[in-house]
Amino acid sequence: MIVPVLLFAVGLVFLIKGGDWFVDGATGIARRFHLPELLIGATVVSIGTTLPEVMVSTTSALSGHGEIAYGNAIGSIICNTALIAAITVAVRPGKVDPRSLRLPVCFFFTAAAIYAGIAYTTGYFSQIAGAFLLAMFVVYMIAIVWQMKSGPGSKSRPAEAREEGGSTLKDAGLLVVGAALIAVGADLLVDNGTLIAQMLGVPESVIALTFVALGTSLPELVTAITSLIKGHGALSLGNVIGANLFNLVLVSGVSVTLAPFSIPQASTIAGHNASLVLDIPVMLFVMAFLTVPALVWGKLSRVQGIVLLCIYAAFCAIQFTI
Repeated sequence: MIVPVLLFAVGLVFLIKGGDWFVDGATGIARRFHLPELLIGATVVSIGTTLPEVMVSTTSALSGHGEIAYGNAIGSIICNTALIAAITVAVRPGKVDPRSLRLPVCFFFTAAAIYAGIAYTTGYFSQIAGAFLLAMFVVYMIAIVWQMKSGPGSKSRPAEAREEGGSTLKDAGLLVVGAALIAVGADLLVDNGTLIAQMLGVPESVIALTFVALGTSLPELVTAITSLIKGHGALSLGNVIGANLFNLVLVSGVSVTLAPFSIPQASTIAGHNASLVLDIPVMLFVMAFLTVPALVWGKLSRVQGIVLLCIYAAFCAIQFTI
């Protein structure tokens, strides 16, 4: 048991550091091509912080562990919203710009409706469903780039290159090494997470919805803490919502397209599939609870953060009792 736990921890460290270096390298290269700072954050950084989920879910699906691929995507959304964004809101609530949230929020709930529709009707995510989710990702990226180019400040001076000590070669090295660490970390996380689940007699879907989801969401947690320290709570909120959307359309899209799978059947509540009566409803509720007030009133309250944290604690507790 000790060896799998240690390797599981090493996998988490590799994922976190790999994601960090990947984002640094990709951002550095993007800046050297004089892309706007806002565009970099909305595309490269958001995708970079979601790479751990992509690698874990894809590796899991390809190795025949669809429960982890499914649970990691749903669990990461719940973790991002009810833990990471909740901490940000609870510590530093404030005003947000509804205009910057409308596009990702609309895309998220559209993708969520499609995702839930498949889960509640067929319960099987086919390659066609995966291709459709990936198509939504492409459309979203086009839409967000168009919004950035046509929005206020789009003609502002491009972001400058980083300090003189940096180089394109260094940025490319960070990009490659970061991607390699993410790949190795994903393998360690999936393999040893599965072993730990089997040793403890806990369903793989529960491990994926809690420990694996929390581990792969750590890049978003680091971003949230950094944003809080610098006084940019709204930045953290936008990053979380973007990451949640990518979990549905990119993470799930890639894993399903490469290796279709059915929703987990191991856990039940009152004789019903726990994924259908708990996981998906909680995912939809916490996202609505976080984003609707921001869209309607343009602000977030500390009460929202506290309630979301309580929901996350209850969700994790229920996972280990069913």
